Amino acid sequence: MTITKSGRGRPSRAYVLAQVDIGMQDLARAGGLPSPTENEQIWRDIWFEEAHHSTAIEGNTLVLKEVRTLLAEGRSVGNKELCEYLDVQGYARAAEWVYSQAVGPGDAAWEGRGRISRTELREIHRLAVGLSWDVCPPDHPPLDSRERAGSWRVHDIAAFADGMVPPPWTEIDARVSDWLAAIDAGPGEGEHILAHLARMHNGFERIHPFRDGNGRAGRLVLNLLLVRAGYPPTVVRKAGRTRYLLAMRRADRDDPGPLAELIARGVKESLDRFLLPNLAGPVKLLPLSALERPGLTVRGLRSAAEKGTLRAQRDGAGRWMSSARWIDEYRAARRMGRPPKAPEA
Repeated sequence: MTITKSGRGRPSRAYVLAQVDIGMQDLARAGGLPSPTENEQIWRDIWFEEAHHSTAIEGNTLVLKEVRTLLAEGRSVGNKELCEYLDVQGYARAAEWVYSQAVGPGDAAWEGRGRISRTELREIHRLAVGLSWDVCPPDHPPLDSRERAGSWRVHDIAAFADGMVPPPWTEIDARVSDWLAAIDAGPGEGEHILAHLARMHNGFERIHPFRDGNGRAGRLVLNLLLVRAGYPPTVVRKAGRTRYLLAMRRADRDDPGPLAELIARGVKESLDRFLLPNLAGPVKLLPLSALERPGLTVRGLRSAAEKGTLRAQRDGAGRWMSSARWIDEYRAARRMGRPPKAPEA
Protein backbone atom coordinates (compact mmCIF):
# COMPACT_ATOMS: atom_id res chain seq x y z
CA MET A 1 0.00 0.00 0.00
CA THR A 2 1.32 3.45 -0.96
CA ILE A 3 0.84 6.20 1.62
CA THR A 4 0.92 9.69 0.13
CA LYS A 5 1.17 13.17 1.55
CA SER A 6 -2.07 14.75 2.69
CA GLY A 7 -2.89 18.08 1.07
CA ARG A 8 -0.31 20.79 0.50
CA GLY A 9 0.87 21.15 4.08
CA ARG A 10 3.02 19.11 6.40
CA PRO A 11 3.20 15.39 5.52
CA SER A 12 0.95 13.17 7.61
CA ARG A 13 2.38 11.12 10.46
CA ALA A 14 1.60 7.91 8.61
CA TYR A 15 3.49 9.24 5.59
CA VAL A 16 6.56 10.08 7.73
CA LEU A 17 6.60 6.61 9.29
CA ALA A 18 6.16 5.01 5.85
CA GLN A 19 9.12 7.01 4.54
CA VAL A 20 11.24 5.65 7.38
CA ASP A 21 10.19 2.12 6.41
CA ILE A 22 11.20 2.76 2.80
CA GLY A 23 14.48 4.31 3.97
CA MET A 24 15.20 1.21 6.04
CA GLN A 25 14.67 -0.88 2.92
CA ASP A 26 17.20 1.35 1.15
CA LEU A 27 19.58 0.81 4.05
CA ALA A 28 19.13 -2.97 3.87
CA ARG A 29 19.99 -2.91 0.15
CA ALA A 30 23.13 -0.93 1.02
CA GLY A 31 24.20 -3.62 3.51
CA GLY A 32 22.33 -2.55 6.64
CA LEU A 33 23.46 -0.59 9.65
CA PRO A 34 27.26 -0.86 9.82
CA SER A 35 29.09 -1.18 13.12
CA PRO A 36 31.40 1.66 14.20
CA THR A 37 34.33 -0.64 13.41
CA GLU A 38 33.09 -1.12 9.83
CA ASN A 39 32.48 2.57 9.14
CA GLU A 40 33.94 4.86 11.76
CA GLN A 41 33.33 8.10 9.85
CA ILE A 42 29.54 7.70 9.68
CA TRP A 43 29.34 7.16 13.42
CA ARG A 44 31.74 10.00 14.23
CA ASP A 45 29.58 12.45 12.29
CA ILE A 46 26.47 11.32 14.18
CA TRP A 47 28.49 11.35 17.43
CA PHE A 48 29.43 15.02 17.08
CA GLU A 49 25.86 16.02 16.27
CA GLU A 50 24.22 14.03 19.05
CA ALA A 51 26.69 15.08 21.77
CA HIS A 52 26.19 18.72 20.82
CA HIS A 53 22.42 18.83 20.44
CA SER A 54 21.43 16.55 23.32
CA THR A 55 23.55 18.50 25.82
CA ALA A 56 22.45 21.84 24.33
CA ILE A 57 18.82 20.90 25.01
CA GLU A 58 19.78 20.78 28.69
CA GLY A 59 21.48 24.20 28.57
CA ASN A 60 25.06 23.47 27.46
CA THR A 61 26.38 26.47 25.48
CA LEU A 62 29.16 24.85 23.43
CA VAL A 63 28.57 25.29 19.71
CA LEU A 64 29.01 22.42 17.27
CA LYS A 65 32.47 23.55 16.15
CA GLU A 66 33.66 23.59 19.77
CA VAL A 67 32.19 20.13 20.37
CA ARG A 68 33.95 18.75 17.30
CA THR A 69 37.29 20.15 18.43
CA LEU A 70 36.83 18.89 21.97
CA LEU A 71 35.90 15.37 20.92
CA ALA A 72 38.17 15.00 17.89
CA GLU A 73 41.28 16.66 19.28
CA GLY A 74 40.77 16.49 23.04
CA ARG A 75 41.22 20.21 23.53
CA SER A 76 38.86 22.94 24.64
CA VAL A 77 38.05 25.99 22.55
CA GLY A 78 36.87 29.26 24.04
CA ASN A 79 36.38 30.14 27.67
CA LYS A 80 33.37 28.02 28.66
CA GLU A 81 32.98 26.58 32.14
CA LEU A 82 34.82 23.31 32.83
CA CYS A 83 31.55 21.56 33.63
CA GLU A 84 30.23 22.30 30.15
CA TYR A 85 33.19 20.53 28.59
CA LEU A 86 32.76 17.61 30.98
CA ASP A 87 29.04 17.40 30.14
CA VAL A 88 29.86 16.96 26.45
CA GLN A 89 32.73 14.54 27.07
CA GLY A 90 30.58 12.41 29.37
CA TYR A 91 27.69 12.31 26.93
CA ALA A 92 30.04 11.42 24.08
CA ARG A 93 31.55 8.62 26.16
CA ALA A 94 28.09 7.15 26.75
CA ALA A 95 27.11 7.57 23.09
CA GLU A 96 30.22 5.68 21.97
CA TRP A 97 29.14 2.71 24.06
CA VAL A 98 25.58 2.96 22.70
CA TYR A 99 26.83 2.97 19.09
CA SER A 100 28.97 -0.09 19.77
CA GLN A 101 25.71 -2.01 20.23
CA ALA A 102 24.54 -1.43 16.64
CA VAL A 103 23.43 -4.58 14.85
CA GLY A 104 23.12 -5.44 11.18
CA PRO A 105 19.97 -6.52 9.34
CA GLY A 106 20.44 -10.22 10.10
CA ASP A 107 20.34 -9.60 13.86
CA ALA A 108 17.89 -6.72 14.09
CA ALA A 109 14.45 -8.33 14.37
CA TRP A 110 12.55 -6.90 17.34
CA GLU A 111 12.45 -9.82 19.76
CA GLY A 112 11.88 -7.83 22.93
CA ARG A 113 13.52 -10.07 25.53
CA GLY A 114 16.79 -8.73 26.82
CA ARG A 115 16.63 -5.60 24.66
CA ILE A 116 18.01 -3.57 27.59
CA SER A 117 18.78 -4.32 31.24
CA ARG A 118 18.57 -2.45 34.52
CA THR A 119 22.38 -2.57 34.74
CA GLU A 120 22.69 -0.96 31.32
CA LEU A 121 20.32 1.85 32.28
CA ARG A 122 22.53 2.66 35.23
CA GLU A 123 25.73 2.35 33.22
CA ILE A 124 24.50 4.77 30.56
CA HIS A 125 23.73 7.32 33.26
CA ARG A 126 27.10 6.74 34.97
CA LEU A 127 28.98 7.27 31.71
CA ALA A 128 26.93 10.32 30.74
CA VAL A 129 27.15 12.33 33.98
CA GLY A 130 30.00 10.81 35.97
CA LEU A 131 32.71 13.16 34.67
CA SER A 132 30.77 16.35 35.37
CA TRP A 133 29.36 15.18 38.71
CA ASP A 134 32.88 14.60 40.01
CA VAL A 135 33.47 18.34 39.64
CA CYS A 136 30.00 19.93 39.57
CA PRO A 137 27.46 17.69 41.35
CA PRO A 138 23.79 18.76 41.46
CA ASP A 139 23.20 21.01 44.45
CA HIS A 140 19.48 21.89 44.56
CA PRO A 141 19.03 20.07 46.92
CA PRO A 142 22.55 18.82 47.67
CA LEU A 143 23.43 15.43 46.20
CA ASP A 144 22.84 12.58 48.65
CA SER A 145 25.80 10.21 49.01
CA ARG A 146 23.58 7.40 47.69
CA GLU A 147 22.69 9.36 44.55
CA ARG A 148 25.99 8.97 42.76
CA ALA A 149 26.13 8.70 38.97
CA GLY A 150 24.40 5.49 37.92
CA SER A 151 22.26 5.19 41.08
CA TRP A 152 18.55 5.82 41.51
CA ARG A 153 17.47 8.99 43.26
CA VAL A 154 16.58 8.77 46.97
CA HIS A 155 14.28 11.76 47.26
CA ASP A 156 10.96 12.76 45.73
CA ILE A 157 10.70 15.31 42.91
CA ALA A 158 8.12 18.08 42.91
CA ALA A 159 5.62 18.31 40.07
CA PHE A 160 6.99 19.78 36.85
CA ALA A 161 5.59 22.99 35.40
CA ASP A 162 3.45 21.00 32.96
CA GLY A 163 1.89 19.02 35.83
CA MET A 164 3.78 15.72 35.39
CA VAL A 165 4.66 14.21 38.78
CA PRO A 166 7.41 11.55 38.90
CA PRO A 167 6.65 8.62 41.23
CA PRO A 168 8.00 8.54 44.81
CA TRP A 169 11.60 7.41 44.98
CA THR A 170 10.58 4.29 46.88
CA GLU A 171 8.69 3.08 43.78
CA ILE A 172 11.48 3.58 41.25
CA ASP A 173 12.81 0.04 41.18
CA ALA A 174 9.32 -1.43 40.69
CA ARG A 175 8.48 1.14 38.01
CA VAL A 176 11.71 0.35 36.17
CA SER A 177 10.82 -3.36 36.30
CA ASP A 178 7.44 -2.59 34.72
CA TRP A 179 9.14 -0.44 32.08
CA LEU A 180 11.59 -3.23 31.21
CA ALA A 181 8.66 -5.66 30.91
CA ALA A 182 6.95 -3.26 28.50
CA ILE A 183 10.15 -3.13 26.42
CA ASP A 184 10.23 -6.92 26.37
CA ALA A 185 6.60 -7.06 25.24
CA GLY A 186 7.49 -5.12 22.10
CA PRO A 187 5.11 -3.14 19.89
CA GLY A 188 1.40 -3.77 20.19
CA GLU A 189 -0.59 -5.32 17.34
CA GLY A 190 -0.36 -3.00 14.35
CA GLU A 191 1.88 -0.56 16.24
CA HIS A 192 4.92 0.81 14.43
CA ILE A 193 8.14 0.14 16.28
CA LEU A 194 8.90 3.88 16.43
CA ALA A 195 5.52 4.53 18.05
CA HIS A 196 6.37 1.83 20.59
CA LEU A 197 9.75 3.44 21.28
CA ALA A 198 8.10 6.83 21.67
CA ARG A 199 5.91 5.37 24.42
CA MET A 200 8.95 3.77 26.04
CA HIS A 201 11.00 6.97 25.88
CA ASN A 202 8.22 8.96 27.50
CA GLY A 203 7.68 6.22 30.07
CA PHE A 204 11.31 6.37 31.11
CA GLU A 205 11.19 10.15 31.51
CA ARG A 206 8.01 9.92 33.58
CA ILE A 207 9.78 7.61 36.04
CA HIS A 208 12.67 10.11 36.21
CA PRO A 209 14.79 7.52 38.05
CA PHE A 210 17.98 9.54 38.53
CA ARG A 211 18.84 12.57 40.62
CA ASP A 212 19.60 14.57 37.46
CA GLY A 213 20.58 13.86 33.87
CA ASN A 214 17.36 11.96 33.08
CA GLY A 215 16.88 13.73 29.75
CA ARG A 216 20.38 12.92 28.51
CA ALA A 217 20.17 9.34 29.78
CA GLY A 218 16.71 8.89 28.28
CA ARG A 219 17.79 10.00 24.80
CA LEU A 220 20.81 7.69 24.99
CA VAL A 221 18.55 4.81 26.04
CA LEU A 222 16.23 5.59 23.12
CA ASN A 223 19.17 5.39 20.72
CA LEU A 224 20.38 2.17 22.29
CA LEU A 225 16.98 0.62 21.60
CA LEU A 226 17.06 1.98 18.05
CA VAL A 227 20.51 0.66 17.12
CA ARG A 228 19.75 -2.72 18.68
CA ALA A 229 16.73 -2.88 16.36
CA GLY A 230 18.91 -2.03 13.34
CA TYR A 231 17.80 1.63 13.09
CA PRO A 232 20.18 4.59 13.09
CA PRO A 233 20.16 6.93 16.10
CA THR A 234 17.81 9.88 16.19
CA VAL A 235 19.21 13.31 17.06
CA VAL A 236 16.81 15.66 18.84
CA ARG A 237 18.08 19.05 17.75
CA LYS A 238 18.33 22.04 20.04
CA ALA A 239 16.26 24.09 17.56
CA GLY A 240 13.49 21.54 18.04
CA ARG A 241 13.59 21.65 21.84
CA THR A 242 10.17 23.26 22.19
CA ARG A 243 8.56 20.80 19.79
CA TYR A 244 10.21 17.92 21.65
CA LEU A 245 8.95 19.11 25.03
CA LEU A 246 5.43 19.65 23.68
CA ALA A 247 5.49 16.14 22.18
CA MET A 248 6.57 14.75 25.54
CA ARG A 249 3.65 16.54 27.22
CA ARG A 250 1.25 15.04 24.71
CA ALA A 251 2.74 11.61 25.46
CA ASP A 252 2.23 12.28 29.18
CA ARG A 253 -1.47 12.43 28.30
CA ASP A 254 -1.28 9.08 26.48
CA ASP A 255 -0.87 10.59 23.01
CA PRO A 256 2.60 9.48 21.84
CA GLY A 257 1.89 10.23 18.17
CA PRO A 258 3.73 13.58 17.93
CA LEU A 259 6.72 12.12 19.75
CA ALA A 260 6.78 9.12 17.40
CA GLU A 261 6.76 11.50 14.44
CA LEU A 262 9.60 13.54 15.90
CA ILE A 263 11.67 10.39 16.47
CA ALA A 264 10.85 9.18 12.95
CA ARG A 265 11.98 12.46 11.40
CA GLY A 266 15.27 12.17 13.28
CA VAL A 267 15.79 8.60 12.09
CA LYS A 268 15.00 9.62 8.51
CA GLU A 269 17.50 12.48 8.74
CA SER A 270 20.19 10.08 9.96
CA LEU A 271 19.41 7.76 7.04
CA ASP A 272 19.47 10.54 4.44
CA ARG A 273 22.32 12.62 5.80
CA PHE A 274 24.79 10.16 7.28
CA LEU A 275 24.13 6.57 6.23
CA LEU A 276 22.79 6.21 2.70
CA PRO A 277 25.11 8.72 0.96
CA ASN A 278 28.19 7.15 2.56
CA LEU A 279 27.16 3.53 1.99
CA ALA A 280 25.83 3.83 -1.55
CA GLY A 281 28.95 5.10 -3.30
CA PRO A 282 28.89 7.35 -6.37
CA VAL A 283 26.76 5.26 -8.74
CA LYS A 284 24.03 3.56 -6.70
CA LEU A 285 20.61 5.16 -6.95
CA LEU A 286 19.30 6.98 -3.87
CA PRO A 287 16.20 9.03 -3.09
CA LEU A 288 16.70 12.74 -3.67
CA SER A 289 16.31 13.35 0.07
CA ALA A 290 19.68 11.62 0.54
CA LEU A 291 21.39 13.65 -2.20
CA GLU A 292 20.94 17.22 -1.01
CA ARG A 293 23.98 19.45 -1.33
CA PRO A 294 24.64 23.08 -0.38
CA GLY A 295 22.41 25.05 -2.71
CA LEU A 296 20.59 21.93 -3.95
CA THR A 297 17.39 21.24 -2.05
CA VAL A 298 15.12 18.25 -2.49
CA ARG A 299 12.51 20.50 -4.08
CA GLY A 300 15.03 21.89 -6.56
CA LEU A 301 16.36 18.45 -7.43
CA ARG A 302 12.85 17.12 -7.93
CA SER A 303 12.07 20.00 -10.26
CA ALA A 304 15.26 19.31 -12.24
CA ALA A 305 14.39 15.62 -12.46
CA GLU A 306 10.89 16.42 -13.73
CA LYS A 307 12.31 18.83 -16.34
CA GLY A 308 14.88 16.26 -17.43
CA THR A 309 17.90 18.42 -16.53
CA LEU A 310 18.96 15.97 -13.79
CA ARG A 311 19.50 12.34 -14.62
CA ALA A 312 17.02 10.50 -12.42
CA GLN A 313 14.36 7.83 -12.55
CA ARG A 314 11.35 6.82 -10.50
CA ASP A 315 11.36 3.67 -8.37
CA GLY A 316 8.47 1.34 -7.62
CA ALA A 317 7.23 3.66 -4.85
CA GLY A 318 7.15 6.63 -7.22
CA ARG A 319 10.19 8.35 -5.72
CA TRP A 320 12.70 10.16 -7.89
CA MET A 321 16.06 8.38 -7.62
CA SER A 322 19.45 9.66 -8.69
CA SER A 323 23.10 9.06 -7.82
CA ALA A 324 25.96 11.07 -6.36
CA ARG A 325 27.69 11.00 -9.75
CA TRP A 326 24.62 12.32 -11.57
CA ILE A 327 24.18 15.03 -8.93
CA ASP A 328 27.81 16.10 -9.38
CA GLU A 329 27.35 16.19 -13.16
CA TYR A 330 24.21 18.29 -12.77
CA ARG A 331 25.92 20.70 -10.36
CA ALA A 332 28.97 21.10 -12.63
CA ALA A 333 26.74 21.80 -15.63
CA ARG A 334 24.75 24.37 -13.65
CA ARG A 335 27.94 26.20 -12.80
CA MET A 336 28.68 26.42 -16.51
CA GLY A 337 25.19 27.78 -17.10
CA ARG A 338 24.17 24.83 -19.27
CA PRO A 339 22.28 22.16 -17.31
CA PRO A 340 22.26 19.12 -19.58
CA LYS A 341 19.19 17.29 -20.70
CA ALA A 342 18.99 13.77 -19.33
CA PRO A 343 19.40 11.12 -22.02
CA GLU A 344 16.29 9.56 -23.52
CA ALA A 345 15.13 6.37 -21.79
